[in-house]
Amino acid sequence: MRKTDKKIENQLRIGLTDVCNKALKDIHGFMWLTHTVNYANFPHSLQIVCVFDTNDNLQSYQGSAQSKSLESCIEIELINLGIKVKNITKHISFDTEQSCEAQHGGNWAIRLAKQ
Repeated sequence: MRKTDKKIENQLRIGLTDVCNKALKDIHGFMWLTHTVNYANFPHSLQIVCVFDTNDNLQSYQGSAQSKSLESCIEIELINLGIKVKNITKHISFDTEQSCEAQHGGNWAIRLAKQ
């Protein structure tokens, strides 16, 4: 990883941690988020995964009035970091601890590698 890549990674980690902490307070069932990126194709390769505890809580969030709040917070944070993406929805996905446990025995490393 190049020095500039490390700098971007650190900024992303800090910014997304802020988003995560806000979401933990504001969104029922939200657990954590993570990101993957290939810096050879940045920012197009940036993928952010927002994880909820159960499928029911994720569905409830997605059907609620606040269903775009995570996307909005992430997009604002990326803009603040100077990271521009054309369509934020292509860079964000949602998952659950429940689904990971059922399909990958709770192994997030395997699950995220398949995305």
